[in-house]
Order: sequence, then structure tokens, then C-alpha cells
Amino acid sequence: MDTSESTGPRTEGHGTPSEHETPSDDGTPSDDGTPSGDGIPSDDDTPAGPGPGHRAPHPPRRGWRRFAMDTRPLRRPAYRRLWSSTVVTAVGSQLTAVAVPKQIYDITHSSAWVGSASLAGLVPLVVFALWGGAVADAMDRRRLLLITNSGIAVTSLLFWLQAVTGLRSVAALMVLLALQQAFWGLNAPARNASIARLVPAGELAAANALGSTVMQTGQVVGPLLAGALIPLVGLPELYLIDALALCVTLWAVLRLPALPPLAGTAVRRAGVRQIVEGFRYLSGHKVLLLSFLADIVAMVLGMPRALFPQLAAQTYASYGEGLALGLLFAAIPVGAVAGGLFSGTFSRARRHGLMVIGAVVAWGAAVAGSGLSGNLWIAAAFLAAAGVADMVSMVFRGAILLSAATDEMRGRMQGVFTVVVAGGPRLADVLHGTAGSAFGPRAAVTGGGLLVVAVMLALAAAVPALRRYRV
Repeated sequence: MDTSESTGPRTEGHGTPSEHETPSDDGTPSDDGTPSGDGIPSDDDTPAGPGPGHRAPHPPRRGWRRFAMDTRPLRRPAYRRLWSSTVVTAVGSQLTAVAVPKQIYDITHSSAWVGSASLAGLVPLVVFALWGGAVADAMDRRRLLLITNSGIAVTSLLFWLQAVTGLRSVAALMVLLALQQAFWGLNAPARNASIARLVPAGELAAANALGSTVMQTGQVVGPLLAGALIPLVGLPELYLIDALALCVTLWAVLRLPALPPLAGTAVRRAGVRQIVEGFRYLSGHKVLLLSFLADIVAMVLGMPRALFPQLAAQTYASYGEGLALGLLFAAIPVGAVAGGLFSGTFSRARRHGLMVIGAVVAWGAAVAGSGLSGNLWIAAAFLAAAGVADMVSMVFRGAILLSAATDEMRGRMQGVFTVVVAGGPRLADVLHGTAGSAFGPRAAVTGGGLLVVAVMLALAAAVPALRRYRV
């Protein structure tokens, strides 16, 4: 479950198998989903080859530190540099995410055109994310990250150039948005798949918590900063700031070790056949498949953002429509950030499958609670609780995706992940908008949340592999 979208963007030791989890001889996970593992970088950032797995030590933490974010992955120099660059670009990417629809609306004065921009970005994102996953499995991921981050930076500069010259062309904006999302689609699978080569398996959940917290923080801070900067420096400069922020990412990627395919696992080509092989691999591994289905269930049935304007205008109008709208939209990411900051309470859990199931059920229950409440502040509190559950789900689904998939398939699995994250909330917008018009917004929110709980519990009962999965 991931509420972030692609408007701007996740060892290895082996997990210790439980008595019910026996890895296959070729390193692929069994139906119970035993984690696979590769080498992790040593202190000099040189990736080790495959070898006997080990678990990162879990020293006891006392006092308040037991609840604080687990920062062990930041001890790994390569991961620390990559994560540090994300702190900057998470905010920068949101500046562009605000600037593009703002500029389109200024030109057209039409929300329909603004909505069309979402479609213009979604199609190339889906296509290139699936292809990018295959490319990430076929070449050095560091090289691919250099190429794609350079492409994203160049498109940001082109955004700035068209704005500062007063071009005022919606067509040009659509083309640039499609181009940037294509580069992002190629970038995301390689970036996320690389994490498993930079930190040990026992720290994957912590690494996902660190990365997800930064991205969620960017979703809160970035739009606020954009709103403050536009009257001060103007809209075109938002694009320029984003491009400059990407220079930090390029520096971090340049300092990464080489990340070629592991010996004997390289994919010779990156075409349709390899993409199909990825889906075939996914369909044969229940844990991976269930982790994707969990996110689809949570987002498609339970993401109520399309109903926030109607709720603000009708249900919570007495609080002030502007206040209500802002509070509803901010509540989930604020809760997610809080969950990340206190992720030490859960990120060391070994029953990753149970954590995903529990988080999705909690998400659905919290969303249903928000729909039942006629009080804005109580509804926002429920949505913030849903944000905490969202963070827990993101952390452990990401860890499962990296630990259960073999390195030769990680890029393609991350490509599917990118499509699910981008497409799920958009499908939810259509479903919830239709349900809200038919039954009213509160009934639609409540019903969606309850459906999440029911469907997730049914999936967990029908397919035990996910709830048995552990590292």
C-alpha cells in the first residue's frame, strides 16, 4: 500500500528459514516465500558476490530508542549517500508536481486539462516501468540510474526553459511530462532493486522505512514550499530548483559501486519476452503475488481521496471548506510520516507477511472509521491512523519484494510495483467517485474501508503463504 505516486518517486544476507520454509536449490523462494540473498557491499562499497547468508545483528535498544526509526542502514556508505540525495529530490520532485498542473490551469483555466495531464504521464510511466524492470535486470543498475536521472534533470530544465520563455503551450507541457514520466518509469525499478545490493536482508525493512518516510515527508513539505516560493521567485524557478536538486542524486549515484547482474543471472535482452517471464515468475510465487494483491486491495477499494472535495463541501462545510479540504488531504501523509519516525516499534519484526496483513486490515478499519465520523477532526485522526498503517504496509511489502525475489528478477518485480503504485490510486478515484455519486461520500468511504478488511482477511485465510512468510 503506497499512497505516493510517481510525480517525482527502495545483503544481502539470507533470512533464516523457519521449519516450514525451505529454500529451493536455485535460490528462488518456495511457495512459503523463503527470502533469497546476494552479496552486500563491504565497507569499501564493493559489492560481494553470492555467498553464505548472514543476518545483520540486532543489538538491543533501550529507552525511547526502542521506538525511534531504525537507522542501521545509514551505516552503509553507499546506501547513506543514495538516501541523503533522496532527502533533497523528494522535495524537489514535488515542486514540479505542483508547477505542472498550476501552469496548465493558468493557461487553460480548465480543470479538465489538468486532469488530462495525469493521463499523459500515466501511460508512458506504465509502459516504461515494465520495460525498465527488464532493463534493470539486464545491465549495470548504476549505469541505468545515471542515464535516467540525467534524463529527468534535462526534462526539468526543459520545463524551466518553456516557462521562462513564456511559451504557454499545453502540448509542450504534455510532451515534457510524458518524457519525464518515461524516464522515471525506467529509473524506479533500478533504484528500488539496487537497495537489496546495498544493505543486508535483516535491514531491508529499516531501509524501506527510511526511504518511505523521506518520500512521504516530501509530499507534505514539497507542496507547502511550492506555495510559498511561487509568489517569491515565480513558477518557472520551481522547475529549476528541481533540476538542481537532481544534481545531488547524480553525485550520489556516481559514488555508488558498480551494480552489474550477478554472475550467471544476467538477462541478455530486455524485450517483451523478458517482461512476460517476469509476470510468469510472479504468478508462480504466492508471497510476491499476495504482496501486490494486498496493495491493490488497499488502494483500489480503500483510497478515498477522490471524495475529499465532496466531503469538504458537504459533510464538513461547517468547519470551512478550505480547512476541511486541506486537513483531509494532509492527514494520510502526516500519519505516514509519524509512522516512519517511530518505525523502530515495528521495523525489526520478522513476520513480514503478518505485518502486511495486519497493516492492510488496520488501513481498511481506519478508513471506515473516518467515513463513519461526522466530526472533521475525528475523521482526520482516523485518516492519520490509516497513514500509519500505510507506512507499515509499505515497509514490509517493500522488504518482501526485495528479499523474496531473486536478483535476476528484482528489476522486473520493481517494474510491476511501480505500475501498481501509480495505477491503484487512479482506479480508486474512478471507483470512489462513482460510489460517492450513487450512495453519498460517507457511505462510499465506509463501505470501501470495510471491503478492504473483508477481502484482505479472506485472502490471508485462503492463501497461507503470506501469513507464514518471515525472514
